[in-house]
Amino acid sequence: MAAKDFIVAIELGSSKVTGIAGKKNLDGSISVLAVVKEDSSSFIRKGIVYNINQTVQCIANIVKKLSAALKSEISKVYVGVGGQSIQSVRNVIVKDLPADTIVSQEMVNELMDTNRNMSYQDQEILDAATQEYKVDSQLQLDPVGIQCSRLEGNFLNILWRKAFYRNLNKCFSTAEVAIAEMYLAPLALADSVLTDAEKRSGCVLVDLGADTTTVSVYYKNILRHLSVIPLGGNNITKDIASLQMDESTAEKMKLRYGCAYTDNNDIDNSLMLPIDEERSVESRKFIEIVEGRLQEIIENVWYQVPSEYADRLLGGIILTGGGSNMKDIEKAFRNHTHIDKIRVAKFVTQTITSNNPAITAHNGTMNTVLGILAKGDMNCAGEETPEHGDLFDTEKTARPATKTADLHQTPRSASEMGPGVVPTAAEKAAIEEQRRKAAEELAKKEAEEAARNEEEQANENKSMKKRFDKVKSFLKGLVAEE
Repeated sequence: MAAKDFIVAIELGSSKVTGIAGKKNLDGSISVLAVVKEDSSSFIRKGIVYNINQTVQCIANIVKKLSAALKSEISKVYVGVGGQSIQSVRNVIVKDLPADTIVSQEMVNELMDTNRNMSYQDQEILDAATQEYKVDSQLQLDPVGIQCSRLEGNFLNILWRKAFYRNLNKCFSTAEVAIAEMYLAPLALADSVLTDAEKRSGCVLVDLGADTTTVSVYYKNILRHLSVIPLGGNNITKDIASLQMDESTAEKMKLRYGCAYTDNNDIDNSLMLPIDEERSVESRKFIEIVEGRLQEIIENVWYQVPSEYADRLLGGIILTGGGSNMKDIEKAFRNHTHIDKIRVAKFVTQTITSNNPAITAHNGTMNTVLGILAKGDMNCAGEETPEHGDLFDTEKTARPATKTADLHQTPRSASEMGPGVVPTAAEKAAIEEQRRKAAEELAKKEAEEAARNEEEQANENKSMKKRFDKVKSFLKGLVAEE
């Protein structure tokens, strides 16, 4: 029987592209209906699309396989945005007001929209996290209703390279797969694995991926910093491969023998780890290679934590992603950061039901795509597909596919989008078109106003000339009488 109500999420990772379909139940739980994975190591690097044609083919295959499993067409999908070059930048917008003005929600929305419209060279604003507002000289999280003469908005803008943003949108457009919504993947992940207490008291979320490591810092329930480090588990694998072995063998050795921290007294200098039937490597040498690269990753993670929050992390450090499965990973982070409270998030906080081994493994690798799935709220089901396809079904082949532009025909303001939502290229184009029309309308009104003023001035000049002529004529008459 075909599924008629479900949500589809797609995550484009460095090692694999994952597509997942699930249904939200009345009790708030999510039932996973289908999971599809495809290797992406040849066309996605460090979370970035490098080969558009192969990515388009992969997206089309994912959607086709999910559609076959659900026995239903897929009208749209939710997409996660992440990868190299994502960074956060602070920005301040100031608005001077007449004395004793009461701040309204419209004023706050205007600050948010002004910030969203900021332009950065070669970079696109994916999202903007409000930090706090300064009302005169006082900091407030919600300034509405407060009387002041100066309103200042402090924002954390999440930036990504424009080329990467365009390529991602182009892939889904070319594959003819409509995007229901794009979410900033690190924020969707944080909402699914962090507790409210951790976000409130201050914490660092570290997503240890294959090619990248994402660092998110939270304090008082607000995202304070976000960055992506171009180092991941694959770097450890490549270092092991330097012992003259292929990467597949190195990956197996990493998974089997890899340990994040080993006390010097526990290392057996006589122990040899087999590479193949003929060769082996000293245990100490192997440990030094693994720990050396991991130490570099941890140092870069800790460097990303802003100094003003380093001593406020009462919620500790939360590790997730495939790299968090390495033995004694908590001990390695604890030794370098001196943060005692460290937790490994093996699974999301939502209640998920599934028989799929990828979901039931609870190894942290599915957390991001499950977080994106949990964000979705639009039914992604299309037409029911027949069990036996009809080659002569011209009505079906002629049916137009849903386009991303059709889903958000009316551009939304920054306040309407909500946290973590990334406007699609189609929506940004609609916003630009709206701005262009508004600018043209304003220019037209100004031209009409100028023409009207000019006409009024001309009429006034004509009237003054008439009055002057009358006075002149009157004076002439007086002179003639005398």
